[in-house]
Amino acid sequence: MRQTVFNTQDETKAVVSEAVKAPRWDLSDLYQNFEDSNLKHDLEACLAHSKKFQEQYQGKVAMLSARSFLALIQEYEQIEELSGKISAFSHLAFAANTNDPKIGRQVQNIREKMTEISRNLLFFSLETIAVEDKKFEEWSSDSSLESWKFFLEGIRKFKPYQLSAEAELALMETSLSGRAAWVRFFDETMAELTLTLNGEEISLTEALSRTTDQKQTVRKEASEAVGNLLKEKSSLFTRIMNNLLQAKGAEDRLRGYETPQSSRHLANRVSGEVVDALDAAVQEKQSLLSHRYYRLKAKWLGQDYLDYWDRNAPVSQEDTKRFTWEEAVEIVCAAYTEFDPKMGKYARRFFDNAWIDAKAVPGKSGGAFAHPVTPAVHPYILTNFQGKARDVSTLAHEVGHGIHQLLAGETQGYLKASTPLPLAETASVFGEMLTFKYLLKQAKTKEERRILIIGKVEDMLNTVVRQMAFYRFEKAIHEERQKGEIPAERFGELWREIQHESLGDAIKLEGNYAYFWSYVPHFIHAPFYVYAYAFGDCLVNALFSLYQNQPEGFVSKYMALLSAGGSKDYRDLLATFDFNPEDPSFWQHGLEEIQKLINQLEKDDV
Repeated sequence: MRQTVFNTQDETKAVVSEAVKAPRWDLSDLYQNFEDSNLKHDLEACLAHSKKFQEQYQGKVAMLSARSFLALIQEYEQIEELSGKISAFSHLAFAANTNDPKIGRQVQNIREKMTEISRNLLFFSLETIAVEDKKFEEWSSDSSLESWKFFLEGIRKFKPYQLSAEAELALMETSLSGRAAWVRFFDETMAELTLTLNGEEISLTEALSRTTDQKQTVRKEASEAVGNLLKEKSSLFTRIMNNLLQAKGAEDRLRGYETPQSSRHLANRVSGEVVDALDAAVQEKQSLLSHRYYRLKAKWLGQDYLDYWDRNAPVSQEDTKRFTWEEAVEIVCAAYTEFDPKMGKYARRFFDNAWIDAKAVPGKSGGAFAHPVTPAVHPYILTNFQGKARDVSTLAHEVGHGIHQLLAGETQGYLKASTPLPLAETASVFGEMLTFKYLLKQAKTKEERRILIIGKVEDMLNTVVRQMAFYRFEKAIHEERQKGEIPAERFGELWREIQHESLGDAIKLEGNYAYFWSYVPHFIHAPFYVYAYAFGDCLVNALFSLYQNQPEGFVSKYMALLSAGGSKDYRDLLATFDFNPEDPSFWQHGLEEIQKLINQLEKDDV
């Protein structure tokens, strides 16, 4: 096993140069490019198959026997999987180069074709929902459909909120010129944003990276420049968000959802009460977590309080160490292999093949994600690697998603592989924890260990406390939008108010911090997704505690959890670990693990 090499502060400049040599992915496992004849063939074949499928089965679903319905599902999965492959290529190609207008046009053309295919398939879900309960029970009791019962129940859960076929078609047809168009506009705008620092024009991603620089002057300059840019674009981002909020509110009212977050909860198969219990637990613990930690951090930095650009500031020279791409790869693979050799082999596949786009370049989507693509191909990962410790953690996070997607795809197939949100962040956050524990064992000095713990605490606070604050911000703006269009100033007021409550008095959120809500992509792409991160972190804390205290048999149960994908209820899967997330005390246990780390830092500080 390769020994981890920590770079000193003097080496930082050279290592940053190495870090940007991170790889780009190769999408040829999907298609060579948008002109690929195979892409054109698959588009035509998928469209033709969807039309034939519609002609064969529309209006007849309720009359099918269980065996015939199984044949229908299997054919439906074939069409969806090919459609998914085409859509994945389009999405990934765009993410790697969002400001190329030619790619933008090609992506839009594919989206329009996908909408046509979805229109042909829409009857499947509508008629499955409309099937009488007695008939559905007859299907469910048949052994041939046993493995599909949970998937089908997930479709039927939307029955109370289903519109007429005509209304559903209208919503589908108008989505490309409505919500999807605003999302695309946001993505293209964000990718094009640049700003000037010290005479150098840089991307927003690079500017945000500089907000965690060792030097306070650099952090302040970068943070204020980002704030100024977001303020300059505030009318645009405010318009985008207002339109998306209005569109979602209108559809929610048509469908009869009680709250703006109800549809997310239903899709995730988690009750609002469970999420409310998580949120209440986080708010109850804030004073012992984020409030207390940031007071400690201000003390470490020799300040009475932290400005918002100090929140993620390094606390010592040790905290500025950089990693080359090669070092990051070895760390992540070693961490997964130490947990389970099989999992290590899965991790290694992403690096041995061109499945990762890690280089931070202009025009590329910011942040990071893992796209499952289809089981017949493999997932792809996008990150913006710049050599910081957080970039290593992000890499471990996305590889965790990728492993989860590989295991679920191999075991469950295309339709049943998709993991409901309550467990969607489990493998990713668990991967971060494995990497943290691995680095902790590799640390040679007390100060190295302290810095690693500080980094982990900050990641946990960002994952739990801050993401739940994001969730409350989303609830607030959706509620506010019901009164009318929201001005930029009101967005800022709500953002600053909720962030202040979550982070505490030790951080001053002044100036143009009020505009920082506008670069968070989750608010645009996936409303109310953010609580998944807090759910996952608290769950992983409980899982890792169990693993450390009762390691025997844990790995096999954990791998089974990941392999299950979306084939079972998350409560049933967690019951194998004797966990009950519907018990409010469960969340307290997860939060106490964060509290213990802060206690340790506080004790060492005395």
